[in-house]
Amino acid sequence: MSRPTSGARFLLELQSQSDDGARATYRGVIYTPDAEYETTATLDESGDVEMPHSDADATLHGTLVMLARLVARGATKRREDGMPVWPQRMLRWRGPGRGE
Repeated sequence: MSRPTSGARFLLELQSQSDDGARATYRGVIYTPDAEYETTATLDESGDVEMPHSDADATLHGTLVMLARLVARGATKRREDGMPVWPQRMLRWRGPGRGE
């Protein structure tokens, strides 16, 4: 994926999920104009997120954690609605001053 010219892109890509679908592992990447920061996130449909700190600054990393929590918190509703519990991919952009 190309880097943004300003701001930051936040990507979560599904890597695996538990047999019962209650937990999922995502590859998390933060793309900035000058760098890429990668980590792994484990999400639980209870809303819990475990994510080792990437090398990104605290604000950028915190934005990725917040996005992962939104995905985790929506898992139960997606299950109830008959949708896949864990989306394959989530990509968001935040302009300068909004998560950068």
